[in-house]
Amino acid sequence: MKKTINNIIIALGASFGLTSCSDFLDILPLNDVVLENYWTEKSDVTSNVNGCYEALEINECINRLGLWGEIRSENMRLGTNVPNEVNEILKENILPSNPYCSWAAIYDVINRCNTVCHYAPGVQAIDPNYTEDEMRSDMAQASAIRALCYFYLIRTFRDVPYSKEPSIDDAQRYIIPASSFETVLDTCIADLEKVKDDAVRRYYADDSNNAYRNSSRITRQAIYALLADMYLWKGDYDKCIHYCDLVLDFKRNQYDEMVIRDGAPTDIALFGDIPMILDKPVGRTQCGNSYNSIFGSGNSFESIFEIYFRTNTTRLNTWVGRFYVDGANSNNGYLSAPDFLRKDVAVGNHTIFKKTDCRAYSSVGVDGSRYFISKYVYQNVSFKNQNITSEKDLGLMTSKGTPTVSNWIFYRLSDVILMKAEAEIERGAEDGYKKAFALINTVNKRANDVTNTSRSDTLKMEDYVSSKESMEELLLAERHREFLYEGKRWFDLVRFARRDGNNDRLITLATRKYIENVNAIKIKLANPNIIYFPYSKSELKANPLLKQNPAYMAGEDSELTK
Repeated sequence: MKKTINNIIIALGASFGLTSCSDFLDILPLNDVVLENYWTEKSDVTSNVNGCYEALEINECINRLGLWGEIRSENMRLGTNVPNEVNEILKENILPSNPYCSWAAIYDVINRCNTVCHYAPGVQAIDPNYTEDEMRSDMAQASAIRALCYFYLIRTFRDVPYSKEPSIDDAQRYIIPASSFETVLDTCIADLEKVKDDAVRRYYADDSNNAYRNSSRITRQAIYALLADMYLWKGDYDKCIHYCDLVLDFKRNQYDEMVIRDGAPTDIALFGDIPMILDKPVGRTQCGNSYNSIFGSGNSFESIFEIYFRTNTTRLNTWVGRFYVDGANSNNGYLSAPDFLRKDVAVGNHTIFKKTDCRAYSSVGVDGSRYFISKYVYQNVSFKNQNITSEKDLGLMTSKGTPTVSNWIFYRLSDVILMKAEAEIERGAEDGYKKAFALINTVNKRANDVTNTSRSDTLKMEDYVSSKESMEELLLAERHREFLYEGKRWFDLVRFARRDGNNDRLITLATRKYIENVNAIKIKLANPNIIYFPYSKSELKANPLLKQNPAYMAGEDSELTK
């Protein structure tokens, strides 16, 4: 019985610095005898590493990872039957009492990871079947997931409590102050640098039925992508490019191996020297293949790390299944798409998409006069992209899958390509703009079905490379098109605001979705602190060392931080 109770405690963990932490530990106290009976063999570590992944999938976690990175951007508007706490965020009326200010679920994942890193070395010392390489791989996975969680937290809240100690003892209170954005970022980078080469390159061969594990588990490439992203935020552009190149080299080698083993694939081709999934495979007349592979099927050739929901029966992707749509048969989720993202794309002269761009038709769906979020919702998309003058010319055919079992992608090849492009722009080397344009154009060409033997490019280099500002605008626009509804847009705007030293660009872009109270929202967003969420009311009560974000100290919760 003691071993069973301890198994539950260690596998579930508890977030530190939270009221729920002390309550949980009061109910189920730990002791040395129980611990000694549990962390004794390889399977104990394996089950807890699996628990780290599973914790990312629960409703309270996946909903926040998606919402924090997307809802405040220009991509999302009011949908149907929206809960009040979501509606208030859409109106930029975020109070510390809002449930989405709670970080408990994310710290639960962190605590699971801390627990694995704490006990794995001890298990390896006593279990001869648990090799040092396996231990290092397990710790690399846990360290990467922990760093990913902290990365989400600092991009959302800026300064957050940081600890690598597991909450395993009821005497541990974890009343600790918040560490700065920069400190947490630097610490996470240092941790990943230590373990990056301990992660496996591949779990299975690419043609295996279990090949999905190569992108639904932490691999060396996943850590490289995360490091590239962190270095981009840090402003170390040489390091960002270095890790992007490592991922790109891996994908080139993977493609070369496929060609040698099976011959040239019909659905993947080189764009320059970067292999990407074709939107119109060789021999076909319809577009949509890249979306179908990446989002419809999931775990595609381009995937680097994504959460796997496909065969889960106990955990569902409620972010897509509730916020994007309400079940498989309805287009009305809590959130919807603004008209300007989709209306009249097929007519031409659209400010965001060319009429040949597959991303417009796969990311935003049309329901009469309304527009809904269709990325991750559609299982298949098929359309023609030539001789288009109106919506009916597309011959657009779509089918929905089951949104609640859609995988959720953290990193894929396009992200690495565009991170490298951004780093080239910001590095400011003599030929950096041309290199960046070539990378951006690679992503754009695939989306518009521009191959080496078909239509001319939709982007012209001479229109952009004359200035850093125009290149940044191109980069932001391409990231916007490519990553619609992937939980990245608000973070992109925050990263540029931090780099700009003001919120002007963020305000211009983020407020495009508003019809009412636009000026009031622009004034509110001008506050440099407002781009981060407030600490939740419960956290401020539980941890007196937390100091509320100054942008949220007025109003109902001001007394908490006097």
